[in-house]
Amino acid sequence: MKKILLLLILLCDIFWVSAQTSIPKYEFRAVWVATVSNIDWPSKRGLSTEEQQNEIIAILDNNQKLGMNAIILQIRPAADAMYSSKLEPWSRYLSGTQGKPPKPFYDPLEFWIKECHNRGMELHAWLNPYRVVQNSTEPLSVNHIAFQHPEWILKYGNKLYFDPGLPEARDFVVKVVKDIVSRYDVDAIHFDDYFYPYPLKEDFPDTISFKENGRDFLAENKADWRRENVHILINLLNETIKATKPWVKFGISPFGVWRNVADDPRGSKTNAGTTNYDHLFADVIKWQENGWIDYLLPQLYWQIGHPTVDFDLLANWWANHSYSRGMYIGHGIYKIDSSSVTKEWTMPGELPKQINLLRAIPEINGSAFYSSNHFNRNLMGLQDSLKLSLNRKPAIIPPMKWIDNTPPQKVVKFKKRGKKIKWKVDEFLNEMDKPKQFVIYINEQGLKFNSENSNYIYKITGNKEFKFSKFNKKKKKYEVRVSVLDRLHNESEISKPVILKL
Repeated sequence: MKKILLLLILLCDIFWVSAQTSIPKYEFRAVWVATVSNIDWPSKRGLSTEEQQNEIIAILDNNQKLGMNAIILQIRPAADAMYSSKLEPWSRYLSGTQGKPPKPFYDPLEFWIKECHNRGMELHAWLNPYRVVQNSTEPLSVNHIAFQHPEWILKYGNKLYFDPGLPEARDFVVKVVKDIVSRYDVDAIHFDDYFYPYPLKEDFPDTISFKENGRDFLAENKADWRRENVHILINLLNETIKATKPWVKFGISPFGVWRNVADDPRGSKTNAGTTNYDHLFADVIKWQENGWIDYLLPQLYWQIGHPTVDFDLLANWWANHSYSRGMYIGHGIYKIDSSSVTKEWTMPGELPKQINLLRAIPEINGSAFYSSNHFNRNLMGLQDSLKLSLNRKPAIIPPMKWIDNTPPQKVVKFKKRGKKIKWKVDEFLNEMDKPKQFVIYINEQGLKFNSENSNYIYKITGNKEFKFSKFNKKKKKYEVRVSVLDRLHNESEISKPVILKL
């Protein structure tokens, strides 16, 4: 009886969302895949290469079915590497031993990128800038940078961190990022909310670096000095990424509250115990306003109507601080639980309502979900809502016009044969304008075509041909068109239609 009731509620929810939601043509739909402590992947340490790769394929196939178009993969959980690096050791979360490569050898990041791009999904490489180790008792590889430069390392609580106040430590983080961008076809570099660590009872132990590298800051302005340390890192990273590969995006996923209005009239009408600005020393709004980053993805892991950190209020606050850059919102799907003490997280409609709310805010252009592994359990029908309603049509990742606003050249020699279409493109282009994907549009002949309506998008593919299956028992004529997307999802002129009977 309970299962039947839940199904009825879910079907009503899907109908309500379908009626209320206009599916955007452009939308960022991402999932975080956390590797620290084996949260999402690999499921445990010591899996074979084949087992690791099978898990990657299963994660991507599942998220593709949910309509996702980007993966945010944690490739540097703690001054280690989920990829082949000469700067940092192999992560312990792969083999169980830091410094030990996969066996038989393969490069996990290379494999993730290849499989993402084969599915038309972006790969955002997620790094933690300052964390050296989760537990200070865990052994480090003999070639770890901490042994080469112990003066860069601080212990805070039971963890080790790079000292953000040291120019040498910042330069090392920049060097790591440049190495990744240079060698891998990542679509973006992504940091989350961990800059200076979340505060403990004791103060962060950076007295020496403040004394030696305090610039002209007074002791009473140490918090401003810490914020400036992070400013310097972010600006350096942006300049380095764009100088290496101009099309690679740089995004930050901060804690969901910048500042409370009680502390700053520009802040949100919230009463959060922790804020980016005051406790993590991350003035993320300044980075967005100054154009040092390409997108913000604040983590709004609360329900609509939360008494102190309301999702609705915060979504609108962040939208008002987008500064014409990318603004997406992070959802905490891990909170969905039928036994939760918070009523909203026991209800099937909470996440669909959040997504629907965001789609009504022009400055917000997508969502990300934390984290992938939770899509493998009962989320009160969220998976069905995504597949059958919210994400029932594919979406193009929003372009970033401040990086590049030149549309690519349209397809040439667009032909049909039976149910198959094929086309060609000009391959002799610079890297920024190279064709990355193709959008296939379809409409019944005689009905007006609207390229801005997502209902006319049939598929987004990386291939230069496509074969349709039969649509109807009695064949109808359809107009089929194709456009080109470049690396940054600028869209070409749409082709003239060919007519197919399907």
